[in-house]
Amino acid sequence: MKVLVTGGGGFLGSVVCRQLTERGHTVRALHRNHYPHLDEWRVEQHLGDVRSGDATDRAVDGCDAVIHCAAKAGFWGPPAEYHDINVGGTENVLSACARHGIRWLVHTSSFCVVQDGGDLEGVDESVPYTQRFLAAYQHSKTVAEQRVLAANSPRLATIALRPHVIWGPGDPHFAPRILALARRGRLRVLGRSPKKIDSVYVDNAAEAHVLALDRLQVDRKLVAGKSYFITQGEPFPTDVTLNALLVAAGLEPEKRRLPVGLARVLGAALEFTYRLARVRSEPLLTRFLVNELSTAHWFDISAARRDLGYEPRVSAVEGLLRLSHHLAHERLTRFASLIGLAVEHELASLRQALVVPESAGEASCSR
Repeated sequence: MKVLVTGGGGFLGSVVCRQLTERGHTVRALHRNHYPHLDEWRVEQHLGDVRSGDATDRAVDGCDAVIHCAAKAGFWGPPAEYHDINVGGTENVLSACARHGIRWLVHTSSFCVVQDGGDLEGVDESVPYTQRFLAAYQHSKTVAEQRVLAANSPRLATIALRPHVIWGPGDPHFAPRILALARRGRLRVLGRSPKKIDSVYVDNAAEAHVLALDRLQVDRKLVAGKSYFITQGEPFPTDVTLNALLVAAGLEPEKRRLPVGLARVLGAALEFTYRLARVRSEPLLTRFLVNELSTAHWFDISAARRDLGYEPRVSAVEGLLRLSHHLAHERLTRFASLIGLAVEHELASLRQALVVPESAGEASCSR
């Protein structure tokens, strides 16, 4: 079967592509840049943007199924941009699927479609969509999921997965921000009694997508038109999660605490400053991130286990070991690069010192 993965060069999309090829599928990826590692897996790369109906249409043409991972992540930036990519891009995918007779569509959604700012403890898929949006990303992902599930029909079977805080080697979002705060000495554990949160290792999240595609083909009546939470099924207090990440990165655990109310004020102040200065990059601390780190959010994944056959095969401990190895390799690579640059600089200086100036050579000959 030929499967299109939108956002195939991204953090999650890359692993989805790898797992699909390992299962013998022919894989095509749609994304904006070329990724050499996908060439190694013989993934056919189409350069384009899901915001372009034509580019999306060309990528879908000739495929049997689509896994739609492409999205604008994060919680900072123009709301219109989130809407154009996450909602408009999804609509383009749905339109292309209808035009080309695609039978199966797996959509990457997010837990935040039910997040209203309060605690979510052990809830399942019966919890309603939020009516209180805390960020443009959240609103756009909610609308996108609703469009995908509404498009489910006898001709196109759709399913939405809600992975929660995807992490692992190559993570460009959660881990880098936490580690950046820690390295600057600005990370704190929020509140006196940290709440429990769950997450999902990237390989587990990717496998859930592959399993969802399998189940759509085998038993579409059971899973089509539904959404599923995808996590490790191992909720831990926030301070345990953060410190496990710090230790994996070779940093000291964080014991200092900060009241949640003060953290919200700091986040709001940073947001105001960034907007005033028209800074496009996301602040290290935002009110949304404060909410993420100060409220409970873990989910009942029994539906995914029962209907999809999902089981988080990589445990949190194993995942942390893999992440630690990856981060150590990155540090060594950077160190080697710095050493190499220093050596190159010294060699260049030495070569320059050994070169006899032309005028000095002429003076020597005249004598």
